[in-house]
Amino acid sequence: MTQSTDFEVHRNWLAITNSLPLEKWYYENTSEWTLDYPPFFAYFEWLMSQAAKYADPGMLNVKTLGYASWQTVNFQRATVLVTELVLIYALHLFIQSSPTGLKKQSHAAALSILLSPGLLIIDHIHFQYNGFLYGILILSIVLARKKSGLLLSGIVFAALLCLKHIYLYLAPAYFVYLLRAYCLGPRSIFDIRFANCIKLGVGIGVVAGLAFGPFVYYGQMPQLLSRLFPFSRGLCHAYWAPNVWAMYSFSDRVLIYAAPYIKLPINADAVNSVTRGLVGDTSFAVLPNVTPRVTFVLTLSAQMPALIKLFIRPTWDNFVATITLCAYASFLFGWHVHEKAILLVIIPFSLLALKDRRYLGAFRPLAVSGHVSLFPLLFTPMESPVKIVYTVLWLVAFLVGFEKLAPA
Repeated sequence: MTQSTDFEVHRNWLAITNSLPLEKWYYENTSEWTLDYPPFFAYFEWLMSQAAKYADPGMLNVKTLGYASWQTVNFQRATVLVTELVLIYALHLFIQSSPTGLKKQSHAAALSILLSPGLLIIDHIHFQYNGFLYGILILSIVLARKKSGLLLSGIVFAALLCLKHIYLYLAPAYFVYLLRAYCLGPRSIFDIRFANCIKLGVGIGVVAGLAFGPFVYYGQMPQLLSRLFPFSRGLCHAYWAPNVWAMYSFSDRVLIYAAPYIKLPINADAVNSVTRGLVGDTSFAVLPNVTPRVTFVLTLSAQMPALIKLFIRPTWDNFVATITLCAYASFLFGWHVHEKAILLVIIPFSLLALKDRRYLGAFRPLAVSGHVSLFPLLFTPMESPVKIVYTVLWLVAFLVGFEKLAPA
């Protein structure tokens, strides 16, 4: 039975963290799927590997590539299901923290996330731990709903960044909200709450120290950062995320054929350039090449309106909306965006989709197009009916239900 690429990625990471000393984790390169998540996720893999050796010690051999015994498959699937209990707990807290008049809407939103086709496709078939990670994100968001939970919300989000750095896309929203709602007084931005600033700074510092401290000690931070931020992988991911750069790349391909007729110069070396999931720059034949700096400036510029609004009105609803828009801007303009990153937009937006019909009107096309954009991850004939039928049933059930629950 063929397993997904990500199945082998995490199997290899179990082997790396179990069989090698910590100082070699971010140097091991026997497999092309090297360890490229932050240290907390590496510790998480090490923890799972302690149980993995009882299921099948063979999966923990770094030199054995593509290992997929039935014990290994069942063990790894089981870890995804067990760790999703974090998501269930976070959604339970979301419902509990909702105002009495919004309990039905909160239940519907929570169920839509738990039963999301995105999690079915990415976690349960393609194989990832996104349910676990999104559970921590939602927990952090829910903690920020009350002033008493703001400090813990920031610390939990810092821990999430040390598990998977893709959540850096959302960091500007957290920075502005915690600065405005926790570190500054409600009446004036010049009323600085120094005690809160110190508590938040110390909390985040402790989290960062636990994650990166050992690698600072071994002098490995440059190596670790080169794994976390491999800009040499190119502008577009192997499966093009449906964003601005996909349209830009497509336009370049069209212009290759049109260039002779409209007298445009062509970069011959770039004509055969293709996007790849592994290391490999993408060059454009007609249009100007795009640098990481350009994508950063465009992303931050697109995030600014929402961040300014959040700074002026630091409410929880605006906070969740800004998280959604920061993720959206990053998805549209970011460097080497994975198609899976659309869940960074859909899942936080789900918490607000039932606020009123204006929100639902924006959520509906996003949910449809976003989930369909994940279909290329499941490409075998056997998987096609599953992804199509389940996604259609989810869309019909929840969008019809949302229509009835969303206030005017």
